[in-house]
Amino acid sequence: MLHAVIMAGGSGTRFWPASRTLRPKQLLTLHGDRTMIQSTIDRLGDLVPASRQMIVTNKVLVDAIAEQLPSLLPKNIVGEPCKRDTAPCVGLAAALIHHEDNDAIMAVMPSDHVITSHTAFQAAIAAGEALIKEDPTRIVTYGIPPKYAAESFGYVERGEPIAAEGASVFQVKQFREKPDAETARRYLEAGSFYWNSGIFLWRASTILDALRKNEPEMYSHIAAIADRIGKPDYAATLEKEFAAIQGKSIDYAVMEQYTNVVVIEAEFPWDDVGSWQALSRLHEPDAAGNTVVGSHVGIDSQGCIINTHDGHTVVTIDVDDLIVVQTPDATLVAPKHAEERVREVAKQLKEKGLEGLL
Repeated sequence: MLHAVIMAGGSGTRFWPASRTLRPKQLLTLHGDRTMIQSTIDRLGDLVPASRQMIVTNKVLVDAIAEQLPSLLPKNIVGEPCKRDTAPCVGLAAALIHHEDNDAIMAVMPSDHVITSHTAFQAAIAAGEALIKEDPTRIVTYGIPPKYAAESFGYVERGEPIAAEGASVFQVKQFREKPDAETARRYLEAGSFYWNSGIFLWRASTILDALRKNEPEMYSHIAAIADRIGKPDYAATLEKEFAAIQGKSIDYAVMEQYTNVVVIEAEFPWDDVGSWQALSRLHEPDAAGNTVVGSHVGIDSQGCIINTHDGHTVVTIDVDDLIVVQTPDATLVAPKHAEERVREVAKQLKEKGLEGLL
């Protein structure tokens, strides 16, 4: 059966001050009227029932996610004892799912992407499921046709085409890390590279076997956890064994080494919503090029991104290309070109004794 695993452990530091430790990006409403994680569940539609939907997140977020997703079974909101990157996250989910369904196929996806066509997304997942049923050792990923020479995404280079119904499918030639500007330009011009969406399909047994071969130490801890599923000491074992894992991304641990990987060219609109500037792609700018979510009065202000809290109006005068984010207890003002420096805020707040704003 097909299971969906949603990775929701990120902290969303680039979305401060709206994103906080107990309310990170995936729990925010940045597009439409549903939060990011609610929208991720919504787009699954009837493809995967709630009983086979799993969220893997930080243990401090379990209650908040349960409140946002009341249809999910409590056991299907899995709290990691600590942050250990995506490979241990995937391994834990695979072990839990494989325990209940030996033949399970897992659709694994981030919780913080915007994909506006549910129909196209579901068709792509169904196409991936068919490819795995055809070859159970196969791993499927999804490539986003690049719109510009992005330096902030990893890339997938496609190889030979593979016959498939209803989808453009290729053997993966290789995965490429985030490139510099010149390399990204070459990738775009080549026409054979996709942005790496971070969405995968595989059998639970396949990914567990790949971790066993490629990351034996990590796998040993996952296996120890799996051995105690349903036992009285499961929680204690999870706490101990998961903390002992050395974190690593699933790309490094498996994807870049596994040989039987295919890429489906995504036909669904996709945005990874990586920073505040994503709002300009998700919301229609006004006549002055300002993207406004909330209440704003602009006088000779162009190209700004304004996000305000209910009941609060931001006024800008004679400014260009600013990011202004207002919340009840903190306000961010930064030039667009410096948006990556929002990551530095956490360190500064800690040094100034303002941890309550994290």
